[in-house]
Amino acid sequence: MPFAHLRYSADPERPVAPHELADCVTTLTAALLGKQPEVTAVHLEPVPPAQWFIGRRALDAQARASYQLRISVTEGTNTKDEKARYVAAVHEAMQGLLGPLHPASYVLVDEVRGDAYGYGGLTQERRYVEAQLTAAAR
Repeated sequence: MPFAHLRYSADPERPVAPHELADCVTTLTAALLGKQPEVTAVHLEPVPPAQWFIGRRALDAQARASYQLRISVTEGTNTKDEKARYVAAVHEAMQGLLGPLHPASYVLVDEVRGDAYGYGGLTQERRYVEAQLTAAAR
């Protein structure tokens, strides 16, 4: 049930379809972090290259694209190796979709406690406890 917020800035001459970005994030999140695509939410936020600065210079002056992906997952559900593979794969995929990237492009995997995170009105901790009780009753 991750929530992903992708801010990105790319060359306006090289448009990318929003559904391609959302599909990419959802697919990589499922494949590498083991999350269910049907409850993965992706929010896209395009930023004009003239309004994205790295090293005090706007991206349009550097002829580079950039992104920041911040994704929330339940704490303890992924290993360090899984997260490292995810960061590398996202970067490679964004390079393919957005074009030449500035090295200062970021992925942040926020691990949130299960009792402080949820969807559909239930925390992840509650879902876990209910699943354990159901399994024990069988």
